[in-house]
Parts: sequence; C-alpha cells; structure tokens
Amino acid sequence: MISTSLAVSTTRRRLLYALAAVGGVAVGGGPGAAARGREAGADAGKAREIRAEFLHAWDGYKRFAWGHDEVLPVSGGHREFFAAGHPVGLSIVEALDTHFLMGLDDEVELCLDWIDDRLDLDIDAPFQVFETTIRLVGGLLAGYLVTGRRALLELCADLADRLLPAFTRSPTGMPYRFVNLRTGAVSGRTTPLAEIGTHILEFGLLSELTGDPRYLRAAKGALGAVVRRRSSLDLLATTMNVETGEWADRAAIAVNPPVDSFYEYLWGAWTMFRDEDCREWFRTLTAAIKKHQAERSGELLWFRQVDFRTGAPLGRRQSSLAVAVLPVGGDNALAADYYRSWTAVLDKYAVIPEEIDYPGLKATDPRNELRPEYANCAFELYWQTGDPFYRTTAWRYFQNLKAHHRVPGGYTIVSDVTRRPMAKGDHCPAYVFAENFKWLYLTFSGTPRFDYARGYLSTEGKVLRGARPPARSRLGWL
Repeated sequence: MISTSLAVSTTRRRLLYALAAVGGVAVGGGPGAAARGREAGADAGKAREIRAEFLHAWDGYKRFAWGHDEVLPVSGGHREFFAAGHPVGLSIVEALDTHFLMGLDDEVELCLDWIDDRLDLDIDAPFQVFETTIRLVGGLLAGYLVTGRRALLELCADLADRLLPAFTRSPTGMPYRFVNLRTGAVSGRTTPLAEIGTHILEFGLLSELTGDPRYLRAAKGALGAVVRRRSSLDLLATTMNVETGEWADRAAIAVNPPVDSFYEYLWGAWTMFRDEDCREWFRTLTAAIKKHQAERSGELLWFRQVDFRTGAPLGRRQSSLAVAVLPVGGDNALAADYYRSWTAVLDKYAVIPEEIDYPGLKATDPRNELRPEYANCAFELYWQTGDPFYRTTAWRYFQNLKAHHRVPGGYTIVSDVTRRPMAKGDHCPAYVFAENFKWLYLTFSGTPRFDYARGYLSTEGKVLRGARPPARSRLGWL
C-alpha cells in the first residue's frame, strides 16, 4: 500500500487492510503469466474439500434461516442484519457469486429465484450505507456479472438510488451513516473513515454499466472531501462529522478498522478505473502511514496508532481485519512481512483473535468472528508470487477453521480462542458465504470461471472483474 510503483501488478484489496495490501483483488496486470502458471498447478483435492465445507455451512443456512439475513447454526435460529423484521436475504445475495465460482449452478438458480420472487428493497427503515454498499450493491453487481441477468442490475441501480440521499443531503458530500430506504431520511452524522470512502468500486462500476455518472460522482466526491482534510503529516484520523467537515477524534489507526477499506478503495479506483487522483491520494497517504506508523516488534512488522497531527504514539493494538493489508499498491515485500506477522499469531492461537496488543502478541479481544482477511491475504500473495508458503499457511488456516468453528448446523463464531476446547458462540455472519471459503477455493482450485490474471474482488469478496461464465444460454440465467 505504500508503493511508489505505477505498475498495477496485482495489488488488490487490502491496503485497506493493512496498508500494503489494498484491495480489490487485482490479481492482474503484469503478473498475468505467473497467475496463469499457478492456475495450472491447482490442487483439486483441497479445492473439493473446501467446497464441501462451504456446502456444509450453506446447508445449515438453508435449513434454519432461508430468506433471512443470517443463520444461528447452534440454536437453529436466524436474525436480520440491517433492520429487525425486514429480512433482505443477505446470505443469499452474499453467496451468489461464490456458488458460481464453485460450479454450484443449481444453488445459483435457487438464489436467483428467491431474489426474483422475494427481494423488495422498498423498506421503511434505516440501513447502514457502508454495509449496504459492499454487501447488497456489491452482491447484486457480482450476481449480474456472473449470470448476465438484467433484473439484478436494475435492482442494484434501484438500491443505489435509495442510498444516494446519504451523499446528496450531506453539506460536505461525505455520506451520513444511515438512510431510510423508503423515505430517504438520513441520520448518523459522525461517520468512520471506511464508511465514508468504501463506495467507489461498487458505485463506479454501476456508473459504467448503466451510463449514469451520479454514483461515481458521489463516491469520488466523498473520498476527495476526506483527503482535503488530512493533517500536515498527511495522516487521517478515524471519524468525521460529515455535516461540519470536522474531525471527531485525533487518532490515526490505519491499517486497522474502521479506516482500513478507505485506503483499499483509493488504490482500487486506480486499478479498476485508472483514476489518477485516487492513485496519488493513495501514494501520499500510505507514504505517511509507512513513515509515522510502521514499526518492528522483534522481527515482526506492525502499525502503531498515532496522533494524526503530531505523530505521537497512542497505542499498539492491531485488529485481525488488518491482515489483508498486504498486496496493495505493489509493495509485495511489505505485504509479505505483515502476513508473516499474522502467521505468528495464527501459530500461537490456531484461530486468530479479533484484536491483539502486538508486543507479546497478547489477545486483547479473544473472540473470532469468522474473519476472512488472513485467507484473503494468502490468496493474493500466492497468486502474485507463487510462493508455496502462502498455500501451506492457508491450508493450516482452513484446517483450524474446521477444527474450531464447525458445528452440525454449519459454521459458527468462537467466543474465546485462548480456551481449550475453544468456546463457541451461535452466529454465522453472512460474509462467510461471500469471503472465507471463496478466498480458500480460489487459492487452490484454479477454476476456469475466474480470470486470475485480470480478476478483481471488492473488500467484501465480490467479483467485480474477471468472472468467466460458461454459455449462459445453457445455464438459463438470462
């Protein structure tokens, strides 16, 4: 993420996550030949096992929570993610392009039928703008790209129109946190950085596909409004009052959430749309992160929290979501170092805790919410470098996932990774169907349904470029 190189070699999604690996999985560009070579070395046996475990999780969702947002696989219940009493089939939308990549065409049909018959977004309730963009807008876009079904693109544009008041009613152009999908009423004026700036990939692609520039204009305007408010050190704080344009705090915490994907999407806008403003903003901001926040604890690379105006240290906690920070902006050496830091955490706990204090790798939040970022990073680095270390560690992650998260009703979160046996919770986040198994499957399968040389995935693991559908007329998705 701190790259000075112009080559879009394949930096993709996680600068956002750690500053070196920004995102959007651009596994493309120059290393295309290397990626195709890796594709030829697929491990079909491991890919089949990963696919089988995805289906185990999916079967639990279908059995206990079909049509609802998320499954509670231990109790056999369900819950809604956005608004109580208003299911939008979030897990169905999240899973759509994963089913496609894994060749589960009957499941694609099942999801499409539910979306056609049941998904109605005219909802009189506030929805979180950021989560709606990356999950529903992104999921519908990816669904359209893998199936060619025009109704999905129309539904996506309708949803984006319902989100636009969050941008257009803001005095600064930076979006409010929530918008009522029916009335357009906005709320939540103090907004984290990632929630302000993680829209340009989905909105930009929607503008390309529909010819309507409003979506891209709103998303890029929000990014620019933040960058103009950087400190003299070129650092950004964490939360912004979107009405006044004033920072609500002083902490620069990249590459941790809730700022991570802001950086990822700057680089993603360059990779996807060749937006030179976003590329230069990315370079400026990530150079400052490297200068003022990167440090070593023993042999391991981490990113401390500092005062964004003075650079004074504020803390040394690191979120597991930051793992994916690797391959962004082309700095593979930085990405590899940071991945090895998190591999040390995996080695210590078997399942990575939500948060650590990195001197000593002490778990400060011992939960694991089935985060996909370590697998995401392994995928990106393997397909960029071909180093078998990334497949070896990804397989270890998968084996530990099975050992500690699997239950008869699917996959569930862990409430304490420091205990043996690990204490389990009762929740399978919808992003599990979009990310964890998809990253692992792509790492080992070499599926012909994905273009490894050009493909690009969003921060939520949605295929925004590189889908290779077979003859659509045969599949009947049109």
